[in-house]
Amino acid sequence: MARESGELEAKVPVRIPGGIATAVGSWPGTDPREAAATIIGELPELPHLVELPGRGTGSDVIGRVSALLVDMRFDTTTRGYRLVSRPGAVSRRARDLLRSDLDALEEAWETAGSANAGRTVKLQAAGPLTLAAQLELPGGHRALTDSGAVRDISESLAEGLNRHASEVHKRLGAEVVLQLDEPSLTEVLNGSLRGVSVLDTVRAIPEPEALAVLDAVITAQSAPVLVHSCAESPALSFLRGSTAAAIGFDMATIATRDLDDIGEILDTGKQVALGLVPTARPAKPPTWRDIAEPGVRLIDRLGLRRSTLATQILVAPACGLAGAPLDWARAALRLSTEVARAYAEEPESLDFT
Repeated sequence: MARESGELEAKVPVRIPGGIATAVGSWPGTDPREAAATIIGELPELPHLVELPGRGTGSDVIGRVSALLVDMRFDTTTRGYRLVSRPGAVSRRARDLLRSDLDALEEAWETAGSANAGRTVKLQAAGPLTLAAQLELPGGHRALTDSGAVRDISESLAEGLNRHASEVHKRLGAEVVLQLDEPSLTEVLNGSLRGVSVLDTVRAIPEPEALAVLDAVITAQSAPVLVHSCAESPALSFLRGSTAAAIGFDMATIATRDLDDIGEILDTGKQVALGLVPTARPAKPPTWRDIAEPGVRLIDRLGLRRSTLATQILVAPACGLAGAPLDWARAALRLSTEVARAYAEEPESLDFT
């Protein structure tokens, strides 16, 4: 699909910095203005356009994409969302909700005034593989089972994200970072997705084929792209080979077998967004040192210089915060910011012995 005029100028995109805090995307509650004000206030280096799935249909990670895709629309089913030929209530609702979110972000951005000079904002959307895995075709099968449908979804998403980023760039005068959420990626690659019946299987997508789909969306963007997966076993080896500028994952899911992949990701120059803060409130309130320790120990185990924490590591909650109590969600952002500041300012002096 051809890009429209007025998109982000073709240029070398802004690099995602290290030593900063951000969040994955979703937030508790239903008030976009309150959410936007909180995010801009608590995440000074990389705030994001908040997602509020508590509002229902069209506001969750899949339904929201109906507002972004070009010439593709959704309807609801008992299992989720289905592609349809004509715009309906789901698409209209998704667009209305996204518009109200953008208005709230712009209002909060203007209220902050000069404090926002030179800042970058992050936008999130479901990635093409998760989208194809979770969307149904008109006949009820997953879109992932039809290579033509996967290609159409990928092209539509790529163009829609360009338009979305361009609008935000114009509204705020800010640089943009895009985050593609791929929670279903591991299931796509290992063939563990179920079809519409027990006898209907969904084949595993070969890695080269899946990588081509993901990279087609990434390389079409004028903004740097972070790919995030909060799967229990994130496909780090696969993501290492992508053209993404950054990879994000839940630190609690990482095992010894993943260390080489993380080291290689950092060796390629990519940024890593470490999900260090739990999304559920712990029984004992953690200190920033409790949160910081796993990231420091990871870098030490990899044999990398502590300065990597300041140059290539972003700090974030493990996943979205929509299911968290509001007070813990706010605390999670504050902890992320405190840890990122420690990583940026005193990485060599952090001692957990």
